[in-house]
Amino acid sequence: MSQAPLILAMDQGTTSSRGLVFNQAGEIVASSQQEFKQHYPADGWVEHDPGDLWRTSIETAQKAVADAEATSGRVETIGITNQRETVLIWDRATGEPIGNALVWQDRRTAKACASLKDDGYESMVSAKTGLLLDPYFSASKIAWLLTNIDGARARAEAGELAFGTVDTFLVWKLTGGRSHVTDETNASRTSLFNIHENAWDQDLLNLFGIPASLLPEVKPSAADFGETEPKLFGRAIPIQGIAGDQQAAAFGQGCTKAGMAKSTYGTGCFLLMHTGTEAITSSNRLLTTRACRTGGTPAFALEGSIFIAGAVAQWLRDALQIIDESPETEAIAAELDSNGGVYLVPAFTGLGAPHWDAEARGAIYGLTRQSGRAEFVRAALESVGYQTADLLKALRSDGAVVGTVRIDGGMSQNNWLAQFISDVADAPLERPANVETTALGAAKLAGIQAGIWPDDESLDALSGGMTSFVPKMATADRKALLREWDIAVKTTRYREELRAKA
Repeated sequence: MSQAPLILAMDQGTTSSRGLVFNQAGEIVASSQQEFKQHYPADGWVEHDPGDLWRTSIETAQKAVADAEATSGRVETIGITNQRETVLIWDRATGEPIGNALVWQDRRTAKACASLKDDGYESMVSAKTGLLLDPYFSASKIAWLLTNIDGARARAEAGELAFGTVDTFLVWKLTGGRSHVTDETNASRTSLFNIHENAWDQDLLNLFGIPASLLPEVKPSAADFGETEPKLFGRAIPIQGIAGDQQAAAFGQGCTKAGMAKSTYGTGCFLLMHTGTEAITSSNRLLTTRACRTGGTPAFALEGSIFIAGAVAQWLRDALQIIDESPETEAIAAELDSNGGVYLVPAFTGLGAPHWDAEARGAIYGLTRQSGRAEFVRAALESVGYQTADLLKALRSDGAVVGTVRIDGGMSQNNWLAQFISDVADAPLERPANVETTALGAAKLAGIQAGIWPDDESLDALSGGMTSFVPKMATADRKALLREWDIAVKTTRYREELRAKA
């Protein structure tokens, strides 16, 4: 008797790695998760140990596969989703990284990006990539590694080194170095990939000083990326889906047609609206990026990126130590009638869209003798809502008609926060019963390529039930809150201007 086909999704995130196995109904039948250490060697610097990324990824994948196959069927294919923009470079012969991974949050290249911007290069970069000149993206990080690690540039020019975002690194390790590949969604976040020509761009490589020999082959998100080494799972398993985490979440949420939007609340918050086959240019500093492609036609999206969302709850837990676990924040925020005039601007690693201020740092305003633990917690949660409102305002200013936004990610399970986001952003929200849509998106991509599902339309039935949140806040109250938030953000950014002049 044939066994039911299962799909392994390897979800490598900013703070943890997870392995999740899905069945043909889109249900999770096994999962495993491991957190790993964050490294902060200097102000604004964020690194990961590549060994941690690989170890936690393969161990959680192996455990999930073993647990699933003991009861539910046989894993036939693998999908990978990953933290985007994070940079690794390794030796092609040994597979050993030349240094730590530079994480998407890392701001060490802010001055280099500002210099390129001052020299007038941002318009070229934006026209080709849909991105801005910002340390968030991969290219300046690659250049930093080549410049600051002894011998790296010479070795790269000699063809001895390989670059990859996390997906590329994992596939290299999974296949024993046989596959050096990525997909269009990850490539489109490097500032080196021309999203209109679907190819690495020599002008951009020259601008950042990056040898083409470093780069992986780029494929659609549903494709044949290689097979795993048999020793890892007891047999070779094909890798047939790859997408950066936000595009994977959009695919998992069923946002595959123009006008559909999702917002994912993980370490950061990322709002993505599908724009179909058209690459729309934003007038409000949103990003134009590739969406998941499963057929012959390229797909695009507009995206707004917030650097700190779920990370603000980790800050409350780890740095301030005023909560034990993130779920506590829901009840703490709900016990207050108002925010008490307290506003937190969580610019711990700069501000993302629509501000793109790499030099900004976090600040809290409106403290009085009555301000305490609950006010700090509520201000932290509210900051996520205000930042989402900023993104939706930018989308609307670009002419987008924003309907219902589908939300997911761990933080979306906070009902108080979900209602506050709906209220302050003035948008209806839908949250699926399964909020693991990033991993589900990777599984769907692999499942389509493997023939487990025949096409995108066959995936619609996997969505399940939705919980809805609709705006209830009075217009005057919404405007008052957003006015104070705007003042807090402007004050935070003006502080950096004053510092520069001092």
